[in-house]
Amino acid sequence: MSASPTVVISGVGCCTALGHDLDGMARNLRDGRDAFRASGALEGLAVCPVQDWGRDEARQRFEGWRHRHYLNRAGQMAVLSGLRAVRDAGLEQGLPARSQIIAAMGPMLDVSGEPGLPPQDSMPLAALWLLRWLPNTAAGALARFCGCHGEVLTVNAACASALQALGEGWRRIRFGLADAVLVTAGDSRLSLGGLLGYHKARALSLCAPSAGPRPFDGSRDGFVPGEGGAAFVLESLASAQARGAHVHARILGYGASVDAGSLTAPEARGTWAELAVRAALGEAGLDAGELGWLSAHGTGTQLNDQAESLLWERLLADRPGGPAVMAFKSWLGHGSSACGALELCCALAAWRDGRMPPVRHLERPCSARLDFVRAPRPFPSGPGLLENFGFGGQNAALVVDLRP
Repeated sequence: MSASPTVVISGVGCCTALGHDLDGMARNLRDGRDAFRASGALEGLAVCPVQDWGRDEARQRFEGWRHRHYLNRAGQMAVLSGLRAVRDAGLEQGLPARSQIIAAMGPMLDVSGEPGLPPQDSMPLAALWLLRWLPNTAAGALARFCGCHGEVLTVNAACASALQALGEGWRRIRFGLADAVLVTAGDSRLSLGGLLGYHKARALSLCAPSAGPRPFDGSRDGFVPGEGGAAFVLESLASAQARGAHVHARILGYGASVDAGSLTAPEARGTWAELAVRAALGEAGLDAGELGWLSAHGTGTQLNDQAESLLWERLLADRPGGPAVMAFKSWLGHGSSACGALELCCALAAWRDGRMPPVRHLERPCSARLDFVRAPRPFPSGPGLLENFGFGGQNAALVVDLRP
């Protein structure tokens, strides 16, 4: 039996609150810039919107498509990011014949202010308005742009969606089910409907925009909603080298689990989330103490940060040191279904810059055992792990080596 191929990321595209390419994201992380501002939809709440979508050939190609209005805001960012990733991989003329697309998409929550649910008088309703609500519209649009006729899958597993999509893409390359997989993610919960839903669930921070979210701080009070898109082309290392493609990173392992408990709150000690982390580490052949860095879920809610801290205190209980912990939601808000993809872009940008950005607004860490990054420091050379935990008890973890 032949060995499984090494799976690499050969293309990256993004549309985030920190920038629309890795260089721009790296500059904003270094300069301490962010896009947090007061919400115009619900008074007293902060949000982190994508204000600059960039101007490049991918944006021109997308805006030249006359059916783009059938995509909601999240879908537009996912498709634009996908076009940028394909171009970055040198595949703008089309994906290989044995290719697949996996999209991580959140629900459409724009119940007011945009075309969506039909009004009482349906006469002015736009034709095919329902496409804005279907979760697979973005994936279908990307398939058209990329000439992809293989499997197209849409994942909607709350905040674990993007890492699950990346994990599914990794499996398809690893087991020879596809020659290339385009993984894209997009979400936006900044509409009145989205903000109201999380506000009623008492999940949102009431901090001022300048204070931002406070992951792992003793005074944390919730998350700040964000939005964005990010996409990656996955293929084997041999395939990327044969094409002369640039390799951004290697994916080493993936794990997923479910709490099978509350539909909203995480299991208090992170017991079942630990299964996902251990599975990813096992696939990578690594021990928790061998990780150089951790991109934490770090929402800033009381329950999530506590469960996540306890999880890692157990994993590192008999091991000196431990990974340096970053929390990118303190920089770009909570991207919901897209958060794992957005945070992977942040990690790639920080690696490119050679420095780890601090967890912002962290004054009183909730755990003395974990090595939270509280001031800029050199980025470690070893592999790291990203983790996300979502509503429904969905958990996902991905081990990545950012060294080409």
